[in-house]
Amino acid sequence: MVFLNLALKSLKNRMYTSLLTVLAIALSVVLLLAVERARRAAEDGFTQTISQTDLIVGARTGPVELILYTVFNIGNASHNISYTTYQEIKKHPAVEWTIPYSLGDGHHGFRVVGTNLDFFNHYRFRGNSKIELAEGKVFSGLWDVVVGADVAKKLKYKIGDKIVVAHGVTRTEGVHKHDDKPFTIVGLMAATGTALDQSLYVSLEAIEGLHKEPQDEHHGEDDHDHNHHEESQIKIESVTAFFLRTKSRIETLQLQREINTYKDEPLLAIIPGVTLNELWRSLSYLENVLKVISWLVVGIGFMAMLIALTTSLNERRREMAILRAIGGSTQQILFLLIFESTLLTLSGVTLGILVSMAVITVMRPWLEVEFGFYLVGSAFSRSEMIYLAFILLAGVLVGFIPALRAQKISLKDGLSVNT
Repeated sequence: MVFLNLALKSLKNRMYTSLLTVLAIALSVVLLLAVERARRAAEDGFTQTISQTDLIVGARTGPVELILYTVFNIGNASHNISYTTYQEIKKHPAVEWTIPYSLGDGHHGFRVVGTNLDFFNHYRFRGNSKIELAEGKVFSGLWDVVVGADVAKKLKYKIGDKIVVAHGVTRTEGVHKHDDKPFTIVGLMAATGTALDQSLYVSLEAIEGLHKEPQDEHHGEDDHDHNHHEESQIKIESVTAFFLRTKSRIETLQLQREINTYKDEPLLAIIPGVTLNELWRSLSYLENVLKVISWLVVGIGFMAMLIALTTSLNERRREMAILRAIGGSTQQILFLLIFESTLLTLSGVTLGILVSMAVITVMRPWLEVEFGFYLVGSAFSRSEMIYLAFILLAGVLVGFIPALRAQKISLKDGLSVNT
């Protein structure tokens, strides 16, 4: 208790320097926790972009390429899969459901995805989160389109707007515009924080119909009947890829082997969770760079504390000498300075934790909507607890440097300082 009173009075006498030291440590803790939280959120968001899907099937290519163009809208497929093959695998006794994907068209740099209603019924991300509409309904007509949240926001679309898609995904108007077959926006998807927000969704028949020659006019038919007639005349030839879920997890590996050795055409089936984890590990160097930067900031905070404690020793030489004169040992002086550095470190860490929690609470909704950073899970991960414990230990060790120097200040030297 005596040491606590002495330490608090000493720090109070140097309040300005002490507050700056605590603030430096707090800021370094905030940055370290922010980097770690961002890493956790990015990893969770990346690996949970698609969930409850056991296999992704596409034309034979690399696993990374397959998951990039199906899940992240990056790149293009080298070949398609015949619709007959898709139907055969769909009817496999081990398959519970499938979601077909047809790619190749775009709209102002956003990908147009051809699929069916199974996409809205079965696609899951971030655990058990399902696709929801912020406004409107899912497509039902041949030329209906449902727009992702980012597309609607950036292009300022609303229900009822007419849009034209083009062949290929480019930032410009496209090489070949299908302006003779405009789509009508019937639904706006709620934000998911995934690549789903950056696509437009139409029926498989619409993708096929885009590339068919226009038929003769059907006089006397209204738009609904005409669309229904057109849709009934369209035969789906192929799909780019499809997602599937098996009835039992035990059957997943067996079905994967069957698909990868399919004789009628070369196919590749991948387990998305495995491929996503491998892809994330390949990007770990970015994570390491962020960690290095945050630890450098932590080091700067401790340097500030070391400088503050060391430079104050000359001002405290008389204080040290008086303590020695009234019976204080060199070990007690050593302990006092270490105790002060521990108080500064503990105050800085505590302030840093409080600021970090406050910032996360305030910014969580904005981070989820704008960047897809879903800060879920425990308040502090195991690694964060280890980092904080290390910072506390480092603060104690830093206090040894000025404390050892203070031990060398002699009683006579302290009393002889001129005032």
